[in-house]
Amino acid sequence: MKTWLALLFAMCTVFAGARPNVLFLLVDDLGWADLACYGNDFHETPNVDRLAAEGVRFTDAYAACAVCSPTRASIQTGQYPVRFGITDWIAGARKSNTPLKEKFTERMLPLEAVTVAEAFKDEGYHTAFVGKWHLNDVGHDTGFPEDQGYDVNVGGHHKGSPPGGYFAPFKNPKLKNRPDDEYLTDRMGDEASRLIQAYAGDSKPFFLMLAFYTVHTPIQPKPDLLKHYQEKLKTNTSNHWKNPKYAAMVHSMDENVGRVLQTLEETGLTDETIVVFFSDNGGLHYQTSCYPLSKGKGFYHEGGIRVPFIIRYPGTILKGKEVDAPVISNDLFPTLLNFAGLKSRPEAHRDGITLKPVINGEPSGERALCWHYPHYHGAGETPTSAVRIGDYKLIRHYENGELELYNLKKDIGESDNLVGRMPEKADELERTLDAWLAKNDAYIPGPDPDFDPSKPIGKKRKK
Repeated sequence: MKTWLALLFAMCTVFAGARPNVLFLLVDDLGWADLACYGNDFHETPNVDRLAAEGVRFTDAYAACAVCSPTRASIQTGQYPVRFGITDWIAGARKSNTPLKEKFTERMLPLEAVTVAEAFKDEGYHTAFVGKWHLNDVGHDTGFPEDQGYDVNVGGHHKGSPPGGYFAPFKNPKLKNRPDDEYLTDRMGDEASRLIQAYAGDSKPFFLMLAFYTVHTPIQPKPDLLKHYQEKLKTNTSNHWKNPKYAAMVHSMDENVGRVLQTLEETGLTDETIVVFFSDNGGLHYQTSCYPLSKGKGFYHEGGIRVPFIIRYPGTILKGKEVDAPVISNDLFPTLLNFAGLKSRPEAHRDGITLKPVINGEPSGERALCWHYPHYHGAGETPTSAVRIGDYKLIRHYENGELELYNLKKDIGESDNLVGRMPEKADELERTLDAWLAKNDAYIPGPDPDFDPSKPIGKKRKK
């Protein structure tokens, strides 16, 4: 009897045109190799690993920038962040006395930009944001999630790093203090679970973005998890991942991914919810290893921009599939609309494509993925642009004119620069990059007339 009732309910749901929920899990500064399902042999991430086993895992997914705010803009809009002048973290920083003259990043995602939340809200969805926003700056009284299509905002404000750290009190103007507050990542998981429970009894579907502040600095793990990884390190044979504090931070993130996935199960929403897992840029090189990738956050080598990406939609996406097509954060907006059965918004997500055909096994074709960073980054990167087409990637450094060309299929670690042996391929990619930069009216840094080569490059100074 129960089986027939369940079947009848499912048929009624189909005929009623029920639309799936969306749970978007965004992690801050999580490296491509920070998860066990991506090859990490020290961090324990069973919940994200299960998500990958039940969905599709992308091996060649990219953030639109090697720092956070631009990538977050691309996720919200489906556009390259250079279109909005958001080319660095907000509010940005620079070093004094540099050879090239920078132009500071824009300090807010414009309100006229159509966000993924607005697109889902227009289709009758509940929309909610939990966690890190970082798409406006101090002094702005607008530009928060609630101004960009989200009905609910819990914790999203202008700070990129948690203002009170990870232990209560959190000192977050968009997060009310609770007597039982202990650890920020747990509070974020709790808030997302609470919202899912509230939406479970409603006929309207939901779009919920849980944007963890972790694993961004400060690295402040829970003591019990820190002790666990300190003990594990004594016998662990990992050659690359040896930071117990960072591992414990990753572990807390995974625990809370598990909590919200469990809430989906308990409310009966698992089969009707699309779940996305993504990171906003590569891992910070002095906290984690991006091996086998080169470098890390802030750089335009693979460690700075290649990120973990998993998508699960039971009954629609095959379990345990791996996709090696190059994709980028701009693609998430149109992909989610497509899987939800909603109309596309090409005038909004103009730089993204739906990944549904690729996920379903169709050839991806070759398209150009581009990056532009006209800044000096604290990790050591100088003004840089990059482009990938197929297996080949070109990096251009503006300060000295150096070019780097790699075949990523054969050389994922970018150790063999092919520019001298493949000048025609380098020219081809460089022409594509130049056309993209011109199309987007990108600022190209030139010589700084105030640069004094007799003086050292100074420390960072904020705008």
